[in-house]
Amino acid sequence: MKTNPAECLYCTKNQTQQDLMIKICDLSVSELFLFKEQSYHGRTLVAYKGHVDGLFELTDEERNAFMADVAKTAAAMDKAFHPDKINFGAYSDTLSHLHFHIVPKYQGAFGWGGVFEMNPKQKYLSDAEYTQVIDAIKAAL
Repeated sequence: MKTNPAECLYCTKNQTQQDLMIKICDLSVSELFLFKEQSYHGRTLVAYKGHVDGLFELTDEERNAFMADVAKTAAAMDKAFHPDKINFGAYSDTLSHLHFHIVPKYQGAFGWGGVFEMNPKQKYLSDAEYTQVIDAIKAAL
């Protein structure tokens, strides 16, 4: 399913995007967001700046730059939060804009040992806590 860029939350930066995530910063070819639902402490999302459906639509150079942004983000999360594992998800069933969920997981914590839940709607933070998490990621980038 192809999403029209005029209806895409990453392209329009609409209220749905603002309800789900907080922009952390721009990376080389993508934007980095903190997912507001924090059942997985430090969960982020890297969204490609251009409206494409998948990796296969990018040139080798564009794909390599995007994956470098994904890897840079995962390394920052590892440095900032020391998770036991980082999961990656690139689901686009209902929103076809290239993006990767980067999900730190911790033994004994929510979701360990299984596929991460897209939006469990269980843990939200205060504004001060969101700022702490974002500052930790920025410091580790």
